[in-house]
Amino acid sequence: SHIQARVKMRGMSEVIQPSRTVWGDFPDVLIHASETAVKQHPAYKAAKAGDDDAAMALVLDTFNPDSAQELGRIAGHSTPTLVSAHALERDGVNAIPEVFADRLGQFLSWPVDKGVIQVNVVWHTGANGFWRLARQAEFDGPVQPGREYVLVDDFVGMGGTLANLKGYIESHGGRVVAAVSLTGKPHSAKLALTSERLHELRTKHGQELESWWLNRFAHTFDALTESEARYLARTEAADTIRDRIAASE
Repeated sequence: SHIQARVKMRGMSEVIQPSRTVWGDFPDVLIHASETAVKQHPAYKAAKAGDDDAAMALVLDTFNPDSAQELGRIAGHSTPTLVSAHALERDGVNAIPEVFADRLGQFLSWPVDKGVIQVNVVWHTGANGFWRLARQAEFDGPVQPGREYVLVDDFVGMGGTLANLKGYIESHGGRVVAAVSLTGKPHSAKLALTSERLHELRTKHGQELESWWLNRFAHTFDALTESEARYLARTEAADTIRDRIAASE
């Protein structure tokens, strides 16, 4: 597929430092359905492996019109472009985000971007937090400066993929106004890092780890998602964080 042709296969020594941008008052991710409804759907496995028909069946059965209407209210009078985080999984290109974006576009009469895609393989499905932090998604493709975008994914966990997609679009002149996911954990819906969580993380691990993080990931703790920061704050020692990320790389 065109996606597979653009994916970069990373060497073990390559360091990935995707752009991230500040959160401001970014709204919570709008989640359409429970994990059970999505992941136990008979079409889920095939959809995740790239079957467009299976993805359509899954999306039609779990699409929430109320959540879609709420997304429209967040956008107000603007007409943002929907951009999906479709990625290469172990069994093929995940068809769910793109099909979900198409359905949202039909429902809201919004355009759907097909040019911005994830271009590296990260194997996030089923991975632990340190693996997700170490192996971050990179994106490529044209962004229209000044245009508003809404991010679309099939699952929100720690939120790093959405954070990196937002960073990519905004570092190329676009503006991300919201994000939506077919499913995810309810506590993961909050992407924007709270000042209380940032203070907790900095108090727990200090300036030395944040300096290491800046050197490794090219951003300070304030560009983390709320779930990423919580995960790090609950890790007992800074050395454990560095060691586990190195091992995941």
